[in-house]
Amino acid sequence: MRSRREYSRVLLDTSFLLPTLGIAVGRHDATVRRCLLKLSQAGAEIYFSRYSLLEAAWLAARLVRKGAFDSYTYATGLESIVRSGRYNQVSESPEVYLTAIRLYELGHTDMIDNLLYASSRHLGLGLLTLDEELRAFIRDKGLEDTLISPDDILEF
Repeated sequence: MRSRREYSRVLLDTSFLLPTLGIAVGRHDATVRRCLLKLSQAGAEIYFSRYSLLEAAWLAARLVRKGAFDSYTYATGLESIVRSGRYNQVSESPEVYLTAIRLYELGHTDMIDNLLYASSRHLGLGLLTLDEELRAFIRDKGLEDTLISPDDILEF
């Protein structure tokens, strides 16, 4: 188990921003909400990436096509993420982009995940994610493990 310090500065994967934007996370919805509550109660510094907002916008566009988009909740959530002061936006350095490309060269083709992982590594943040494929890739390639699972948060 990781120390409390390792959970004090956390970069959220896109799935952990979706509830704030009014977008369901499917079967993980309750778990995601419990993790966010626990991080808030612990006073953790919460970070997000502009690329997660882009990914969330793609999901919102799909909901628009299906007629299932709540623009008010999305706009309110977006304002909360960007302007409330509760969330901190990461700033990606050139090294982050180079690391993300290197991950692609190693075989991980999801560039959003690559950018999030690279940001967590270069900024010393834990990356809270549901992504087991990314977790397996990091492990299999022997890369620095900055990933935090929901179980890590909920069991802490």
